[in-house]
Amino acid sequence: MITWIAAASCLLALIPAALFLRNLAHYAPLPQPGTARSKCSVLIPARNEEANIAAALSSILQNDGIELEVIILDDGSTDHTADIVREFTADPRVRLETAEPLHPGWCGKNFACQQLAALAKHPLLIFMDADVRVSRPDSLARLVAFVEQSGAALVSGVPYEETRGLTEKLIIPLIHFVLLGFLPLERMRKSTDPRFAAACGQILAVRRDAYDRIGGHTAIANRIHDAVALTRNFRSHGFKTDLFDATDTFHCRMYRRASEVWHGFAKNAHEGLGSPHLILPATLLLLGGQVLPLVLLAFAQTPLAFTLGIIGTVAAFLPRLVGVVRFRQSIVSALLHPFGICALVAIQWFALFRSLRKRPATWKGRTIYPVHAP
Repeated sequence: MITWIAAASCLLALIPAALFLRNLAHYAPLPQPGTARSKCSVLIPARNEEANIAAALSSILQNDGIELEVIILDDGSTDHTADIVREFTADPRVRLETAEPLHPGWCGKNFACQQLAALAKHPLLIFMDADVRVSRPDSLARLVAFVEQSGAALVSGVPYEETRGLTEKLIIPLIHFVLLGFLPLERMRKSTDPRFAAACGQILAVRRDAYDRIGGHTAIANRIHDAVALTRNFRSHGFKTDLFDATDTFHCRMYRRASEVWHGFAKNAHEGLGSPHLILPATLLLLGGQVLPLVLLAFAQTPLAFTLGIIGTVAAFLPRLVGVVRFRQSIVSALLHPFGICALVAIQWFALFRSLRKRPATWKGRTIYPVHAP
């Protein structure tokens, strides 16, 4: 029996490892910018972002080669966010706007993004979180070039994720592992099937005409996992979406405390791996393929089972070690991979039980009620 378990576990480790390595060739950095001077609007929803907004604006304004406007929507901040932004408005590219009171039925970020889009004047809208930094003077021009070359109506990428605390190192690098280990990028690009929708809400660019045609954020007003929900809506309307490797062009420190990591990942887990229809297969795939091979090494009773355990363990760790080099992730994170997977699974179950009990989450001082993805 244990040999069959070891064989199944080995297979569950090999499949995502193989897909991860295959996807690396398709998950490419942004191309070099074109010669034409393009136009784009960078849109930042900001709620109590006094610790982030100055650095974000400074990094954006260093960009050249494009005609740029930057709009910051102060979304009910009770700190000095608006005061800090006003110091930048001497630059004619920067505008500070004030959000309307949150309308019923909306999540705060979605409502802010919808208002920002209405205020923008350029044909390409770049939604960016306030904790994201633009790493290079040509990053935005390269992003514009990718949108034009890809033919996609929506594109996004995962920035270089700065991680300092142990919980950050355990959980945050798994974004790349889950994305590249379980999403076939070739199939995603060959179709507009909503099942292949994937996006990172930290940096997301959309064509204005397509955004307006699908109803913008109005169509996903109450969805917490806004980036994936928006991407799914684009694809359901027949528009292509795409992904790029943002490691060298954008960077971000997503969370700063263990509690922020836990609750940040939990707030939208019920729309992803923690949804009622995905939680069991996701648990089986993650624990069976990423944790069980290592456990089997201690309990293998036959040479074949032990060999399968070794193969499965190597397959589980290989994508993470590659990620250390490719995405500049922490080696500690890679070596503690099974513990990170266990923590990720625990967050998904926590989020599911909370949503089933209809207990809301709290984020940035607002109450969020879970809405399960279709």
